[in-house]
Amino acid sequence: MKISLERGELFAQLQTASRVASTRSAIQALSGVQLAVTAAGCELRATDMDVGLRVPLAAEVIREGTVVLPARLMLDVYQEFVETELAIPAIPGQKTESEKFAGALRTYTIEAMMGGKKWALQSGTSHNLGDHFGRVFGIEFLDASGERRFAFNTSWGLSFRTLGAIIMVHGDERGLKLPPRVAPYQVVIVPISGKPEEQAAVAEVRAALEPVARVYVDARDDKRPGWKFNEWELKGVPVRLEIGPRDVANRQVTLVRRDTREKQAVPIDELASRVPVILDEIQANLLANARRMLEENTVVVSSYDELKARVEANAGFSLAHWCGSEECEARVKAETKATIRCIPFNQPSGKGHCLVCGKESSTQVVWARAY
Repeated sequence: MKISLERGELFAQLQTASRVASTRSAIQALSGVQLAVTAAGCELRATDMDVGLRVPLAAEVIREGTVVLPARLMLDVYQEFVETELAIPAIPGQKTESEKFAGALRTYTIEAMMGGKKWALQSGTSHNLGDHFGRVFGIEFLDASGERRFAFNTSWGLSFRTLGAIIMVHGDERGLKLPPRVAPYQVVIVPISGKPEEQAAVAEVRAALEPVARVYVDARDDKRPGWKFNEWELKGVPVRLEIGPRDVANRQVTLVRRDTREKQAVPIDELASRVPVILDEIQANLLANARRMLEENTVVVSSYDELKARVEANAGFSLAHWCGSEECEARVKAETKATIRCIPFNQPSGKGHCLVCGKESSTQVVWARAY
């Protein structure tokens, strides 16, 4: 499959392209994409995919007559993944020159706030390498007119640190709270007595739920039910189902949510319809709580003293105007250990003044300590 687009047609398609249906389909779609950029337009080569609808392309910039397709594309995929699947809100933006990937033209990032100290975690990056590495390594291609040009490259990564983010954003004093969408087991069934009639109820419940959820039955006979309850709370399984003699007699289970620890009796006949709804509620609740933490601990500051006080108190993210000077950036880092986490894509209207030197500024940045 080969698609050739002129610049105007390209932008028309990119601006109206549909959002991808899911992160998984985006990653699957992107696996077959190759890009060649020329001054006249671009060619997008793909295999086994429908480019127009499944990949949310968006043009980044036209510079010196060249269409540069974005490193931003993968950043959008990462942000959708961490928010939709991991229930972690993040601030997308661009890194400063001193914080960007070495050799990159631009580096884009999503920055998430962790629990506890309210420090930042760089949770995914995507780099527009321009043609720098193409020149260094001699990567060339022939454009439509037969001229040799150096290739433009991108690089991106989502590291294992996001596993730590799940723990630090959602966990509490009792252990993990796994978002249902990524939990290996979404439901754990814990029999109380192990009597034959109870075992039959467990089998019925398991059969009812397996088509709609990832289920595990903890049938170990060397651990007491209370011990199992604590272990599965520690492991963060979203839903625990307790089945005892009274539950069997009433044809119900006792359902316990990990996020709120709320208990409720649910009829066995309603489990297949109720559990998926509850899992969605837990996913949404974890995201809402994490978003609330981010919003409540992100404050606009107008003075350097205020910034220093917030950094020292581990008070969260500080939004402040910055003049663009590397000297001002380096001074704050040296004196407070806080860094500019990103220049958010969403910028406020109007101008302000750099909180370090006082010069007029049209750019607001996120200052914070980071892991």
